[in-house]
Parts: sequence; structure tokens; C-alpha cells
Amino acid sequence: MGKARPGVLAAVVVAAGALTLTACGGGGSSSSSTGSAGGTPTKGGKITYLEIGEQFNNVDPQRVYTGEDLAFFSGTIFRTLTAYKFSKDAKEGTSIVPDLATDTGTVSDGGKTWTFTIRDGATFETGAAITCADVKYGVSRTFATDIITNGPQYAVSMLDIAKNADGTSAYAGPYKKTGQDLFDKAVTCSADGKTIVFHLNKPVPDFNYATTLSAFAPVPQAADTGEKYDDKPVSSGPYKISVYKKGKGGQFILVRNDKWTQDSDPYRHAYPDSWEVDFGLDPAVIDQRLISGAAADQTAISTLLTPASLPIVFNDPKFADRRTNEFDPYTRYIAVNQKKVPDLKTRQAIAVALDREALRTNAGGAFAGDYADGAIKPNIGVDYAPTGMWDGLLGKTIPATGDPDYAKQLLAGKTPTITFDYPNTPTNAKAAAIIVASEAKAGITVKPNPIEAGQYYGVVFDPAKAHELINAGWGADWPNASTVIPELFTPSGGFNLSQADDKAFNDASAAAKVELDRAKQATMWQDLNKKASEQVFIIPTRFGRDQRLPGAKIGNAYLWPAYGSWPYGDMYVKS
Repeated sequence: MGKARPGVLAAVVVAAGALTLTACGGGGSSSSSTGSAGGTPTKGGKITYLEIGEQFNNVDPQRVYTGEDLAFFSGTIFRTLTAYKFSKDAKEGTSIVPDLATDTGTVSDGGKTWTFTIRDGATFETGAAITCADVKYGVSRTFATDIITNGPQYAVSMLDIAKNADGTSAYAGPYKKTGQDLFDKAVTCSADGKTIVFHLNKPVPDFNYATTLSAFAPVPQAADTGEKYDDKPVSSGPYKISVYKKGKGGQFILVRNDKWTQDSDPYRHAYPDSWEVDFGLDPAVIDQRLISGAAADQTAISTLLTPASLPIVFNDPKFADRRTNEFDPYTRYIAVNQKKVPDLKTRQAIAVALDREALRTNAGGAFAGDYADGAIKPNIGVDYAPTGMWDGLLGKTIPATGDPDYAKQLLAGKTPTITFDYPNTPTNAKAAAIIVASEAKAGITVKPNPIEAGQYYGVVFDPAKAHELINAGWGADWPNASTVIPELFTPSGGFNLSQADDKAFNDASAAAKVELDRAKQATMWQDLNKKASEQVFIIPTRFGRDQRLPGAKIGNAYLWPAYGSWPYGDMYVKS
């Protein structure tokens, strides 16, 4: 599912992970709740979204790649061929259903060809019918990697299109049109515009999970403004953008799309009349508003509660039917830029010196989740196995408080100076101070670099702007580590903040992706996860949990396991 939005508890860069399959980790409150899920849904009203960031990271469907944003935009303004079912149940909520397509796809040619039929009656906000050509064009935009940045790269890696000598696609996207004929052979449309066929370069039996991502949303070519499309994309869902004003005090307002019909879209409920996102708010103020529950805030929502608010919310029984405390899909970590920290011993020393216990306490202690040992989270299922990262993999057992003396041994007299990039929130600022202090004990100087949360990914995805350490997190796009290891640690991945490019690792990852023996594939992912931990591509800190408090008049306010998010397309205002 990709990255998580830069949040309050941990400025994460997680890909929206489409799973919370089993209860991994521990240390959470025993008063876990599914939130305000009861009642009979009603139409009408406005839901207000209280937001810390001063803008969305991206609104362009091909560039959206955070779990919360994927859930929000797919529930309101973007349709995809398939979608995750609305349910708080871990199994149901990660199963897929038809959306823009009439079914979840037909596979042939041993898993290398996927066919979907577009529903009748589906239109853009302009009233124009959505056709195969619009879906095809949307997918083509992901290949324009110099303009359409930050989004998932599954189409680039999976479609049957030749590669250049440097490993990049021979198709350069619709703006340059280099290799357009190659793309036109890989993605074809029927004469009536109702059927789209994807020809893949290898068997992908779960390709219809990839088509849940908004990277596969339709875009009308005539309306495409390239990079500027990020400011006001054309809606294919039940709402359309009325206002998008960035900055503190800015707003993002969605109103009903009068060209949308429920008959053409059995997936979304579109209960509220409108949605209003208020940007640039102080996280402590957001919490206080939701806790106090004034009339205007009874129809408000936000995402993660601040650590300071957790005891208030979870020790008071009056919040029992509203609060949520669930395992989320994400592994929190610090990406270590391999190009800027090429020495393995230095990377290992940075990991060894880190006080992970203080970071976890700062993030909420037991509420924050369990200590992590790699990129793959245990709730993914068979692909997880302990890496031993903190139990001898780095040369000795490393306590959660760190081992600065052993870090000094690894450094062998070196005293490096590095910079830590993180989204600028009060909790993240405290985390940065913890990192600075713990690394200093080993003779490592860390310079904190706070970045406005709404612009965070746009900065750290730029190799010229990203520094040695990058605050991040990731959740699997669907229940297979093929959406974790290649995405995070190979050049073909969509979220390689570590700038990892090890040929042996890349080759082993490519082999694992096409391995059809699921048990053997799981072992391959486990081995690669261990290798990534040993090489310190990342410093894993927590397997996370998620606590939220919706307004008292918000219905169906449960944590949706598909994205570790609110189920925006299912929520309503209680009458």
C-alpha cells in the first residue's frame, strides 16, 4: 500500500500497506476499540479533516502514495479498476472488489495477461464517459519519472516493455513519447473502449491488487497539465475539488460531483455532502478540539493522536465507544542513504548507537508498538522471519537503549557528521533530539533538518536534497513482500530512499518476484530482509500501532486495515 503520511507520532514515509492480517506486536492498551462504527448511515452533512501539514504531499492520482491519502482520495475523487472492501475485519478489509471494472479481472497466459472491462455509466466530473483510453493514459503517466514523481512504479516494473542498458524503461511516458509503440503493445484497448488488457513481462497472479492504487486511475489526456495536474486533477469519483489553498489557514474542499451516479459506482457510498480539510493546525490543538467535542468538532476527524493525549483518551471510559487502538500496516524506520554513507561499518555504528527505547517512549511507549528488526512486518504472514538484527547480526546483541561503546569500535576512530531529515512536528522534533543525543555518545554528529510535513516527500525524494538519514516507514501494498523488499531496496522500486543499488541483492530480489512456489518465495524474502538489515539499508525502530479519536457524530469511524486509515468512502455524519 505504500508510505504513510508524515504523522504526529512518527514522521513516516510509509507506503500504504494493504494489510493488518494478524495481531503482531504487543504492548498496546487492552481497551482497543473499533471506533464509532455502529448506527444506520445517513446522507448529508460535512466532515472536517483537521490536518497538521500545510498541503497534501500529492493530489495527482499517479503521484499519490501514502496510505491515508490513497484511502482519502480513492474514497472521494478517484476511481480505480479494483478496490479494497470497506470493512474493519482484517481479512475482509484487505480483500478486493470491483470498482471501475465490472469484476476483479481475468488472468490468462499463465499470469502474464490481465483483462478488465470498464463499467457502463462511469464519467468524469465533466460528464465525459470514462473509457479504456483514459485508464491507459493514466497508467502511461507513471513512466514520465522526471515529472510524475513519488508514485508507485508497479506499471513500470511489471508491463512487458523493454529496458534500456541502464535499467530504465525504454518508454519515457506520454510527454516525450519515446517508445510509445512499446507501451501501446503492452496496454491495449478494445475498439469500443470498454476493455483494457495489460501484458506483463512475468506472471503476476496478484496484479489486480496493484490496480487498486490510484496510479491506475483514469486521466483525460486533454486535461493533463503535467506537473501542474497535482493542483486540480479531474475527478472520476463522487466529489470534485472546489478549493485547494495551501499553507497555514489553507483549505481543501470537496463538493458533490453532479455527474457521478450511484448506479455507476456501487463501491462508494458518498454519504457526506462535502469534505473540508483544514491545513496547518497545531497537533496539540487538534487533539484538544476532538477531546473537548464542541459542536463544530463533533463532525471532525484527524489521524494519529499525540503521545501526550493518549493517557487522557485511554484512561477515560467516556471515550470508549470512539477511540481506536489497532495494529497498523507500517514499519517505522530511518532510511540510511547508501550513496552518502557508503561505509558499512559506519552505517552499522549509526544503528548500534541509536536509542530505540527513547524513540519508542517519545512516540507513545506501549501505544507506539513493538521494536522492529527489519522492513517486513510480522502481520504480513509467511514472508516474515526474525532477522536477528539486534540479536547478533551486527556483531553482538544490541540493547534497545543502544551501545555507544560498540559503535565506537565499529567506527575505529572515525567521527562522522551526518544530517537527519524529518517532517517538522513537535513529536518528531523530540525524536530528532533523541537521535542527536544518542549518536553523540558514539562520536557521531547529527544535524537535524526539519521539513514542512506537507512538502516532506517532495524534498526527500530528490537525491540532491535528501541527506544521510531520512525518517520513514512502509506498509506492504498487498500481502506479499514483493511489495516491500523491491520497493524499498532496489533501483526499480518506488520508495528507495536508501538509494540502495547492490547487484547481487537486486538479482536475488528479481528472482524472488517471479518465484511461483510461495513457500520458497517466502524464504527468499526472509533472506533478503535479513541482508538489508545486515547492510543497514534502514534502521528499523517500531512495528507500529495506531490510535485515533473521531468526532462524536462521525459514523463508520473504524481503522480500515487496507490502508491503516479511516474508511473515507464509508464514513457518514450521524443525524
